[in-house]
Amino acid sequence: MANDLTIHLVDDEESFRRSLTFLLVSAGFAVRTHSSAKAFLDLLPVSEKSCLITDLRMPGIDGIELLERLRHVGVDIPTIVISGHGDIAAAVQAMKAGASDFLEKPLREETLISAINRVTTPKRSSRAAAGSETVAARLRQLTDREQQVLAGVLDGLQNKMIAYHLGISSRTVEVHRANVMAKMGARNLAELMRMAATIEALAQPVSDENARSGRVWPTYAR
Repeated sequence: MANDLTIHLVDDEESFRRSLTFLLVSAGFAVRTHSSAKAFLDLLPVSEKSCLITDLRMPGIDGIELLERLRHVGVDIPTIVISGHGDIAAAVQAMKAGASDFLEKPLREETLISAINRVTTPKRSSRAAAGSETVAARLRQLTDREQQVLAGVLDGLQNKMIAYHLGISSRTVEVHRANVMAKMGARNLAELMRMAATIEALAQPVSDENARSGRVWPTYAR
């Protein structure tokens, strides 16, 4: 399958770069690999028809800082952030920094190819607006308690910590969390995280203090 899109892969693990390059080349993409974020930044500017796939956690410049530096220099490149750590809080931060999508390792071929096609297809903003309406409708279905649990999830807290802050049992948190996933239509935490940037823009401040700080979800003291 011919494809004129160039994938820039940034990851500090050589074995992972090698295996993912094989997968992408087999799918018809041109691939350039970079062992660090600095190596990629030194290459700028890149071709218009490019997509960046970067690991979230790397020595030196991590995925989030890479996104921030790209934004600072005015480089707008569709970016997929990947992570094997299940760090939802950091993943949400990456989305706010400009990531187009987030995927958890290990990567499934069909999921990765679908994500690449989704973030590189023109007129992404129109689809994003439609997606925002869907997320807004789903968000309105959540009860107050489910929104509080969702806030904890987006803060990267485990069920035990959410339960502690809300004064309920871990089992109750599990039930609310399952309801949140079902109502939001998220099959996994990665999908829920991808909705997070939209969720934060749509939700109303929960208190005067949060309104002044600009935060739209309750803040959980750690």
